[in-house]
Order: sequence, then C-alpha cells, then structure tokens
Amino acid sequence: MVAGPTSAGPGKDRLRLWIRLLRASRTIEAELRERLKKEFDTTLPRFDVMAALYRSPEGMLMSDLSRFLLVSNGNVTGIVDRLVSEGLVTRARRNGDRRTSMVRLTEEGSKSFAAIAAAHENWVGELLGNVSEDEARQLTGMLKSFRSNWEGRE
Repeated sequence: MVAGPTSAGPGKDRLRLWIRLLRASRTIEAELRERLKKEFDTTLPRFDVMAALYRSPEGMLMSDLSRFLLVSNGNVTGIVDRLVSEGLVTRARRNGDRRTSMVRLTEEGSKSFAAIAAAHENWVGELLGNVSEDEARQLTGMLKSFRSNWEGRE
C-alpha cells in the first residue's frame, strides 16, 4: 500500500502556513490591482517599476531594474517604453554605450508616483488593519529570517 498525504504529521503546519501566505498574498494583490486601475488607471507592474526608480533617484540600468524586480528585460522594456512616452520616465544611454540604458523618473513621474504610493500605503494599511503594529513587526522579522534560509539558491 502506498502512503498518501495525511492531515497530520511532519511538515503539515508548514504546508498550511504556505497556503495561508499564498492566499493572503493573492487576495491582497488582487485588491491592490483593482484599486490601482480604478483610482489611477495604472497597473501593479507599472507601480513596481516606478517604485524601484523612486528609491533610486540617480536612476538604474535597465538590466539592474529587471533583476531587482525579478522579471525579464523584455517585460521591463515594454513598461519603461510606455512610461517614457507618457513623460514619467527618461531613458539615456550610459556613457555612449548603445547596449545599456539608464532610466530614471522625471519630476512629473516622481510626483505621480508619490501620490500613488500614498494611496497604496493607505490601502495596505486598511487591508491589514486587523494586524497590530507589533504583530506586523514580528511577522516581518520572521519572514526576513525565513528569506535568509533560501535566498541565493538557484
């Protein structure tokens, strides 16, 4: 007889935790996507690109941006192209090298992102309103130590 999954045993609590984390993440992400679209006519990937550039006012290489966001260069290029056409981002060649582009938010892009980020922070606060500040700090600390256990594996 082959043993199958059981409702109890080693690892089941970790599996339940994974499912809860995944469900919470997907639920919150779906709500944030909807609100970003409704309130700012933007997408979560655009928000993520602008957030990364906002944190790096000196700009980022396109390759570093895609690596930071854990997405392909092609995905980032399409988003950056649209942001450039809207005047929210500038793109320049790095030291005349045609293969590398440096991107940064424009002044208008920074102002636009700041407004979106403020709303985003309020929405996350609302969606996680049942989590106390102390619980949030504890969970964040636990997840940081968890990340160090698998970070860097290929």
